[in-house]
Amino acid sequence: MICCGHMWKSGGEDLQGFYPVRSECVADVPRTRFKSRAGKTLSARRWHAAFTEDGHLDMERVLRRIQRGGIHPSIKGEVWEFLLGGYDPDSTFEERNILRNHRREQYYAWKEECRQMVPLIGSGKFVTMAVVAEDGQPLEESSVENQGWFVKTAITDKRLLQWMLVLSQIGLDVVRTDRYLSFYENESNQARLWDILSIYTWLNPDIGYVQGMNDICSPMIILLEDEADAFWCFERAMRRLRENFRTTATSMGVQTQLGMLSQVIKTVDPRLHQHLEDLDGGEYLFAIRMLMVLFRREFSFLDALYLWEGLECLI
Repeated sequence: MICCGHMWKSGGEDLQGFYPVRSECVADVPRTRFKSRAGKTLSARRWHAAFTEDGHLDMERVLRRIQRGGIHPSIKGEVWEFLLGGYDPDSTFEERNILRNHRREQYYAWKEECRQMVPLIGSGKFVTMAVVAEDGQPLEESSVENQGWFVKTAITDKRLLQWMLVLSQIGLDVVRTDRYLSFYENESNQARLWDILSIYTWLNPDIGYVQGMNDICSPMIILLEDEADAFWCFERAMRRLRENFRTTATSMGVQTQLGMLSQVIKTVDPRLHQHLEDLDGGEYLFAIRMLMVLFRREFSFLDALYLWEGLECLI
């Protein structure tokens, strides 16, 4: 976060208009401090100038600019595809187009596979109530809340049952996700978020769905117009973060990070660490959410994105 400090000074272009907040929520949302600054923030002009004629990207040059001033919202989506490792900077325009088309075909094939099992996927709607009981029996009474759709026969396949049991939890979390943003006033945008999370959960039964994944996925939906591109960016982000969400009966995914945070605070600010110990907070459990979703809920949407960009530059 040290690299972010100089960008939270007065002056510069106000960028809140790129991610408008619902009028009734303005008073409850953290004030955005990040502002674009000429000569420091990665602009569209600087971004396009970093490519050679056939498409090779000078990534080192781009990272230096991002470290100095973040990324202008007008190009965040396409830059993030590189920051998250979705594309090789040494690839050409043609090679990336081929890969992009292949990935889109693959995603929409997976989406169709899931739609065959749950017709609401891809319909612009989503579920918020359980569709099956834990024993796999249909819950027809939930059809009113689930857009009139319900499971008609008992589910016996273990993987399918595990997936269907979590679909309503994904829906409930989608409704809560960044709800202060005008973007999510449109139910179809919420449905896109639900689709991606549901499909990712089906493809990754070992990790499944855990609350907080919605906070990681939401920026991808907002920044990238094509749903398939958003999915692949989310998938790349989860390659780095998935262990944060892995919880067993004896350990939490972020437990190692909590231990590291404790050691850092103990070294940097022993008095603060002792104060937390006195309050029975020495295990730093209060920081679980911060570490799991990378401060998405502690900062405004734009400031959280800027923090993520700084972290990506350091990885």
